[in-house]
Amino acid sequence: MGAVTPLGIGVEPFWQSLIAGRSGAGPIRAFDASQYTTRFAAEVPDFDPLQFMEIKDAKRMDRYCQFAVAASRMAIADAGLDIAAHADRVGVFIGTGIGGSWTWERQHDVLRDKGPNRVSPFFIPMLISDIAAGQVSIMFGARGPNFAVVSACATAAHAIGEAYEVIRRGDAEAMIAGGSEAGISPLGVAGFCSMKALSTRNHEPQRASRPFDAERDGFVIAEGAGVVMLEEAEFARARGARGHCEVIGYGLTADAYHVTAPAPHGEGAARAMAAAIRKAGLRPGDIDYINAHGTSTPPNDRLETEAIKTCFGEAAGAIPVSSTKSMTGHLLGAAGGVESIVCALVIARGIIPPTINYEHPDPECDLDYVPNSARRARVETAMSNSFGFGGHNAVLIFGAPKDSAS
Repeated sequence: MGAVTPLGIGVEPFWQSLIAGRSGAGPIRAFDASQYTTRFAAEVPDFDPLQFMEIKDAKRMDRYCQFAVAASRMAIADAGLDIAAHADRVGVFIGTGIGGSWTWERQHDVLRDKGPNRVSPFFIPMLISDIAAGQVSIMFGARGPNFAVVSACATAAHAIGEAYEVIRRGDAEAMIAGGSEAGISPLGVAGFCSMKALSTRNHEPQRASRPFDAERDGFVIAEGAGVVMLEEAEFARARGARGHCEVIGYGLTADAYHVTAPAPHGEGAARAMAAAIRKAGLRPGDIDYINAHGTSTPPNDRLETEAIKTCFGEAAGAIPVSSTKSMTGHLLGAAGGVESIVCALVIARGIIPPTINYEHPDPECDLDYVPNSARRARVETAMSNSFGFGGHNAVLIFGAPKDSAS
């Protein structure tokens, strides 16, 4: 596993911040946001790409791609896999919701100020959404299946789910999968402000992301990357690999309803959860923890709660549900990658991260949201929900490894 997050670079710093209930939100430092209705975000602090790549490579990558390479390098190191020895059987599925927004904006400035002949020859390969998967493949020599998923905030979950399916059907033994995002740019933030999707709690940014709370007023935009290495079980056992968890279910649906709003009653999300449970060979009561999409926007949290009730019925109230976006902010296309890592750690360590800033119960959001403090619990199965603009729904289910060698 590899993580680049507003709560720390690396899985362990990220995890320690999560269980401590720390927020990664603060005033925007990347540009002057003084004229914006929202002037804060959850930025990755102190990221130095030269810790993960040569300066020549860093200069030819957008920030989102640098994050992806860094998280991939960490995941590969954690796995201990010699990619060169299995190059044709190792693939890469890394997606992004927005892509190289910083590159686009900066090169537009060059075009406007200096003319078309001064636009960088690396402009296109730096901004396109598939380039993180391409760069990771090139940098680490993975020659198996390779493409990029783009499904807004469901991107990384789809990438991991599709990587799982590729391994199941025998097209690869191992896959580097996840998502990366660096959309805290002037135009990106302006767009989200204009659609009134962001919280405007400028006086208290660390308390702004409050999923399921009655006073939630929008999400906190964040950046980072979450990447995992998936391996076919027998392949992993043969090389003596240690697995954090197993992917056991994957469900995906479309709302077919609206470009930004979820389907009424969370119908599409409920079907995706039910599909993942069915494909995992489980019953709803078998799920021990749900890492919610939980963005802190008024309709989304309410409809996700309704979807969980629809899917789980009477069991819904007994399942701990937390939104780690209360601490990380919303990493958009990278969210599902980071939250998959959360699920793996919950299973491995028996601690459920909290939903912080939960202060005012909402009668329409009445599940167990693990408010404000981490909770010790035995978790053998964990579900991760990811839902994106356009009506894209992806749900992953993770289980404890079946034996210590897997």
